[in-house]
Amino acid sequence: MRFSIASLTAVFAFGIAPGVFGAEPNVVGYYASWNQQETVGVDFSKYTHINLAFGIPAKDGSISFDPTLSLPNIVGQIHGNGTKALVSLGGWTDSCYFSTLVKDTSASNPFITNIVNFVESNSLDGIDIDWEYPGRAGNDGNIIDEANDTPNYLKFVTNLRSAFTAKFGNGAKLITMAVRVQPFDVNGSPSSDVSGFAKVVDFANIMQYDINGAWLETTGPNAPLNFEVDKATPLSFVTAIDAWTGAGWPASQLNVGLAFYGRATNALVDMTLEQGNQYQAQQVGVLPNCGGETDGVWQWKNLRAQGVLTSPDTAAAPWVRYWDDVTQTPWLFNPTIKQFVSYDDPKSIGAKINFAKSKGIGGAMVWSMDNDYKGELLDTIHSSWGGSSSGGNVYSTAAVIESTPAAVYSATSDATESTPAAAYSTTSDAIESTPAAAYSTTSDAGYIATTIVEAATTTEYSSTIVSVPPVVSYPPSTTAGDTNASTVVEDATTEVSIPESTDVNTPSSTDENSDYSSPSEDAPCTEELKYVCGSEDGAGSAYYICLFGSWIKLSCASGTACFQQNNFISCGWPTTSSA
Repeated sequence: MRFSIASLTAVFAFGIAPGVFGAEPNVVGYYASWNQQETVGVDFSKYTHINLAFGIPAKDGSISFDPTLSLPNIVGQIHGNGTKALVSLGGWTDSCYFSTLVKDTSASNPFITNIVNFVESNSLDGIDIDWEYPGRAGNDGNIIDEANDTPNYLKFVTNLRSAFTAKFGNGAKLITMAVRVQPFDVNGSPSSDVSGFAKVVDFANIMQYDINGAWLETTGPNAPLNFEVDKATPLSFVTAIDAWTGAGWPASQLNVGLAFYGRATNALVDMTLEQGNQYQAQQVGVLPNCGGETDGVWQWKNLRAQGVLTSPDTAAAPWVRYWDDVTQTPWLFNPTIKQFVSYDDPKSIGAKINFAKSKGIGGAMVWSMDNDYKGELLDTIHSSWGGSSSGGNVYSTAAVIESTPAAVYSATSDATESTPAAAYSTTSDAIESTPAAAYSTTSDAGYIATTIVEAATTTEYSSTIVSVPPVVSYPPSTTAGDTNASTVVEDATTEVSIPESTDVNTPSSTDENSDYSSPSEDAPCTEELKYVCGSEDGAGSAYYICLFGSWIKLSCASGTACFQQNNFISCGWPTTSSA
C-alpha cells in the first residue's frame, strides 16, 4: 500500500482518541536500598509511588529491611514530596520462602500480621510483593509448588486485603505486585484467568526486561517492544500486555516496566560486519562490572557519564550505536573488545509509552530510580504520557514521533525514499538497523518533528509488513507548551503477519449476511499468539488472540477498527463514518 503524508497531516490534527490519555498515570520507582547514596538528587516528586527494595521475608514470616537505610527518614522524605511510599518484599534474591508462607493459614496468618504491623510502624502507604515466581523456578534454592503456589497466592492477598481494611479502613493501604511477562504459573503453564487477583490488588508492575541476556547463545534485546520471529526469546513488551489483559487483568491496573539499564555480553564475532543484526553468537555468561554495581549491567547514567554515549543518541568511538526497528531499541557494539550492549534510551522509552497509552495502561514502573542520568529517562516518561516535567533534557513523545509497534513507514528529513523496502529512521546516527517495521520521523539530536512534517508533505512512502503482534494507531495531539514540536504524523493503519497455517481447532461464528467467520471467545485454539479480526474489514473494533489454548477477545483503540487481509491484521480507521 502507498499513502501520502500530506493527507495524513490533516487527518491527525484533530486530537487523540478518548480514553486513558487524560488520566494521570502512575509512575512507580524502585529505590534500591544498597544504592541509596546514588539516589541523592533524584526528584521524588516526579514519582507517584516509590517502592523501597527490599524487605526480606524470613521462614517464620518476620520481615527485615536494610539497617543502613533509615525507613522513618526516607519515608518522611518521600511523603514530603507528595509521593506514596511502599516497601517491596522479596525480589530475585529473597523470594525463597513465599511458597511456604502462603501455603496455609498457619503460616500466612502470622505473615499477614507482620506485614500489617510493618506498614503501620513505618507509616507506609502499602506493600509491594515481588515474588519471583509463583509456581515457577526463580533463584536457586527457592521453594516452589507448581500446582498450588498461584491459588495459594490468591487466597493470601485476599486475606491481606481484608486485614488492611480491618486495620486501616477500606482502600486506605495499597497492595501492589511485581510480575513477570506472563501470568502466574500453574503446573508449568501461565494461568488463563488472573482476574481474581485484580479484585484485591491495586495494580501490578510488569517486569518487561531481562528478556534476553548472557544466559543465551545469541545476543539480543534486553527489553524489546516487539520480538522478531525465530530470533531470540519470543516474548516482548507487547506480548506481556496482551498476556496479562488476555488473562483478565484490567489494563488500567497494569504498569509497564521500563529498564533504566542495559545488558552487556561478549560477542564471538565482529558485529559491525553484519550491520543492523543484533542477533549474533555470543559467549554464554555474565561480564564483570560494566560501569555499574551489577555484573554485565550498564546503567544509563554510566553510559552517559562515562562518555560511551556523548548524547542520548550518539556513541563515542570505538562504540557504534544501532537502532532496531522491530524491537524499537538501540544497541551498542565495541569492535575493539567485541562487547554488545542492549539498553533503553529516550527514543525507545517514548515508543513503549506510546504503545502503553494506546492499550489503556495505568502507568509505568522503573527499575531503578538511581540509574537515570539528569532525569533524561524519567522526563521522557512524563512528556511521553502528556504530562509535564522539569529539569534535565525532555524528549517529548510528540517530538520523537515513534509509532506504536510495527507502524508501516518512516520518513527522512530530506524526503528521499529509502532503498530497502520502506522503513527507516532519521536519527543522527550513521548506522541504523536493516529496515523491518516501525517508522521514525526524528531529525537530529533534538527530535524536532516540524522539520520532518515540512520536508515530507508531498512525498509518498511504501509499507513494510513484519511478523509482530497487531497494534493500534491513534490520532496524536498537539501538546501545549511543547517547544519541540507542533504536529505529530502517524500512519492510520498498522499491519502484522499471521501464520499461514490454518488452526484446525478454531471454531467460528458466521454472520448470516456475510461469508466472514471469526473465532468464538473461549473456544479452543492451537496457534499461540495468532490474531484474527472479529468482523469484516473495518466493521468492528474486536479482535481475538490465541492465548493459553483459548481465543481471548480484545479490542482496538477507541475510534479504530480491525482489518484483516489474507495473513495480515491491523487496527486503523473504520471504512465507514458518520461524518
